[in-house]
Amino acid sequence: MKRQRRELQEASISFLDVISCGFGAIVLLLVIAKVGDPGALEEAEEALRGTVKEFQQQLFDVRGESVVLNDQLKSRKEQLSELIERVARLKAKLASVDKQAATISLSQARETEQLQLVMQILTEEMKRLVGPEFKQQNNLIGGIPVDSDYIIFVIDTSGSMSEELSWERLKKEFINILDIYPKVKGLQIINTDGEYLIDATEKEWISDSPKMRQEILKRFDNWKRSSIMSSPEKGLYTAIKGFYRPNLKISIYSFSDDFDSGQSVAGIIKTIDNLNRAHLGADRLVRIHNIGLPYWNFKKGVTPNPRAIKFANLLRELSYNNGGTFIGLNSLN
Repeated sequence: MKRQRRELQEASISFLDVISCGFGAIVLLLVIAKVGDPGALEEAEEALRGTVKEFQQQLFDVRGESVVLNDQLKSRKEQLSELIERVARLKAKLASVDKQAATISLSQARETEQLQLVMQILTEEMKRLVGPEFKQQNNLIGGIPVDSDYIIFVIDTSGSMSEELSWERLKKEFINILDIYPKVKGLQIINTDGEYLIDATEKEWISDSPKMRQEILKRFDNWKRSSIMSSPEKGLYTAIKGFYRPNLKISIYSFSDDFDSGQSVAGIIKTIDNLNRAHLGADRLVRIHNIGLPYWNFKKGVTPNPRAIKFANLLRELSYNNGGTFIGLNSLN
């Protein structure tokens, strides 16, 4: 009887195990299986797919922007590399220029030392030749005294000077003389007929300034063919009578190319001597310099024109008697 009870107990336990496993499987199936409204589940899945698709699109956009930024970064790196190379080349050039400047500076310093040495030797030689008490009497540039505070130009504006080549040469020499005087107290420009370049300044000094010099040159080219005479005597009379004042240092520069006066050379010289009180350069009121332009050609082996000889003699004597310099130009070029 005891053996039968033991067998019944074992059978009942196995049955409970089977029943438990069955219930567990049913619960697991309920957990795994889809429950609820099928429509809601589909909407949730659709929304989830839309979100995934949106994130994928954003990922593609980010990747595209990353490619563009990488290209831009590469381009900037290339530009930076070029700039670095340019800076290196400029530094090399700057170093070369600095080296050249140092060489030039050293050369100039040596030349200055040599010039000072030469000047010292010349000064000692001059003292030996003329004595220590010698003083230069005139301030000369190219043989022309430039010790005047006031200057007057007497310009030949006749037809013979109207040709382009002649006028340009006259203008060039006019500017050269003007540049000798960086600053004067007063100046004036008169033609050989005694007429003024600037009518409003008749018998008055023109105040010197860079702006006024520009205005003079601006008017100068429109002054051609404004006079009848080529000979300078009438313009010289006007200049001396109209502008001489005691204690004023005045120089007159005449530009002309022909002798077409009704007077003789001796008569003109005597008239100006009396007017300027000049006696071989002494006691003169003003200096008179004369620049002769080459209207007459002096050719080798050919006898000069008598009128050309008179013209040259007139300018030479006027300059000599009135403390000035005569410059004869032999070419328009």
